[in-house]
Amino acid sequence: MNIQLFKELCEASGAPGFEYGIRELILREMTPLADSVEVDNIGNVTCLIKGKSSDKKIMCAAHMDEIGFIVRHIDDNGFIRILPLGGFDPKTLTAQRVTVHGSKDLPGCMGVKPIHVMTPEERTKMPALTDYVVDLGLPKEEVEKYVSIGDAITRIGDLVEMGDCLNVKSIDNRGGCYMLIEAVRDIRSKGDLPDYDLYAVFTVQEEVGLRGAHAATLKIQPDFAFALDTTIAFDTPGSGAHDKCTVLGKGTAVKVYDGTLVTDSRMVKYMTALGKEKDIPYQLELLAAGGTDAGAMQKFTAGGAITGAVSIPVRNVHQSIEMANKSDIQASVDMLAACFTNLTRWDWSWQQKTRTLS
Repeated sequence: MNIQLFKELCEASGAPGFEYGIRELILREMTPLADSVEVDNIGNVTCLIKGKSSDKKIMCAAHMDEIGFIVRHIDDNGFIRILPLGGFDPKTLTAQRVTVHGSKDLPGCMGVKPIHVMTPEERTKMPALTDYVVDLGLPKEEVEKYVSIGDAITRIGDLVEMGDCLNVKSIDNRGGCYMLIEAVRDIRSKGDLPDYDLYAVFTVQEEVGLRGAHAATLKIQPDFAFALDTTIAFDTPGSGAHDKCTVLGKGTAVKVYDGTLVTDSRMVKYMTALGKEKDIPYQLELLAAGGTDAGAMQKFTAGGAITGAVSIPVRNVHQSIEMANKSDIQASVDMLAACFTNLTRWDWSWQQKTRTLS
């Protein structure tokens, strides 16, 4: 896999509504690969790859935004109070480095009351997000030269290779962006065309309510839709067999269910048949809570879209550092590329008489 590209994507900044840095990387990579590229009013990047037929439309969405924060208040000592942009597990934030994106980027640190001065009762409680401040190491007058209410804040986390895995911030969902770029690159390099016109969409503001996907779906109105994202790999000590969701190193995840989607059963059968035929390792994903852009694409199309999702198993999702297995990432790219070029080999009728590819 292209680890350098994966590193660039994951380390780039781009909180919901502030996807400027990651969008420039996407445009750099996708402009040479697409027949046309458009940035819409909300900030989505839509790349058209013309297919063998224009009778139907394929939409594939990977959200660009990462969980982050927004500046709520600057106190008299220069400490910044925050609001979340997306869902955080507060206990993972203590003493983590962040970047405050003001008129210039400033490094900061997430701080909370030291354990040495906590009461016995406080020591038994988990910190709340409202307990944290961002410390820039500067007095108020210096902070206000560069930082304003409403500026974005993102985490700092450089990529490190750990055994068979990559460890870095924001694999959710720069891993999905990588998957889409590399799947399009793969079919282009082989001279393959998708079966139908493919709209590769890099969406905004997924972490605060699938907002970019809503807007893009309403415009495209796809017949087939694929969401690309990460999913939980609770395969660490303490997990039960029923709640692992996925396991690192066991392949890409074919989504069956999550909090916003019951995957079209025809799509699950199609994707698993492709995995078997093309020897792509896969596992089935049932995610008890949370969702992806698939939820928006399925229901914001008139009459509905035949929708599925390809997920990268990730440990420590929505924490300061996330971890994915390199082989799972590559299997996800392979599965997606196969999905684009084999749609016409499947019987999509509800009365399908076969579960095999023609």
